[in-house]
Amino acid sequence: MTHPKELWENTLLENSAYPFQLFQNRCMSVPAGECVLYLHWHEHFEFLVMKKGNAVFHIDSRPYVLQEGEVALIPGGSLHVGYSLAKGDVHYDCVVVNASLFREWLHDPLHIQFVAPYLEGRRQFPVKLSEREETDSSCMPLLHDIIGELAAKPPAYPLIVKSKLHLLFSLLARLHMPDPQEFRPETVYFPNRERFKELIQYVDANFAEKMTVEQAAGRVNLNPYYFCKLFKRLTGLTFIEYVNTCRMKEARRLLLATNDSVTDIAAKVGCENPNYFTKMYKRYIGLTPSQTRKG
Repeated sequence: MTHPKELWENTLLENSAYPFQLFQNRCMSVPAGECVLYLHWHEHFEFLVMKKGNAVFHIDSRPYVLQEGEVALIPGGSLHVGYSLAKGDVHYDCVVVNASLFREWLHDPLHIQFVAPYLEGRRQFPVKLSEREETDSSCMPLLHDIIGELAAKPPAYPLIVKSKLHLLFSLLARLHMPDPQEFRPETVYFPNRERFKELIQYVDANFAEKMTVEQAAGRVNLNPYYFCKLFKRLTGLTFIEYVNTCRMKEARRLLLATNDSVTDIAAKVGCENPNYFTKMYKRYIGLTPSQTRKG
């Protein structure tokens, strides 16, 4: 998670017949503003359950603050990234689910009517769920049961989890049915998302290159002002901050994995001035390059 090379995360699920998995993330003693979930996307649905601490997760174009007991339901294909909001531990569980789990239901008319539109992306569940909300409280025990089964892995747990996941999606569909007058099938959730995915994936692979805000905006066919607003809403960082973050993460990796000099590493990540590189590294990582190597 500390050195992403591609924006797309190829989340490998252990069993194609039961395409779901639990990831338990434990970030210890992180400072405020630390990235606790790097920017990425995948084709799976994801239930992100806050267990300890609080953080802000940018999911497509919107920030969502999550505290203990709150859940983010991240649609498949959505860009998402997370940052801690206060110094301390941040613990969260992620249940990743591929829509293929329900393929045998594809001929069930009720499934097609109520659940399939969400699995296919034609409708969206609310992103943020909370135990304190009456409409969501009935879903939380199911989600906690699913996490318990996936963590303990008792006999036949995949069958139990599969049945509970379908029940969970069906219950969510019932609780959040759209107003027929308001629902518009042609509405795009975030129309610029695919273009931004391509841009950020390019930056992740070519962060040492010089790219101005104007050039980046041109890649997604937007004027620089509107581009900057969307990029900040999408990632929580300005474009320059995002590029610098990529550079400093790579610099930290090189400091720990090689014996290259600081000057050589600075050049490799696109910083021609070693003194400026050292200042930037301290700003983004919180340590000097020499302290990183000593640590």
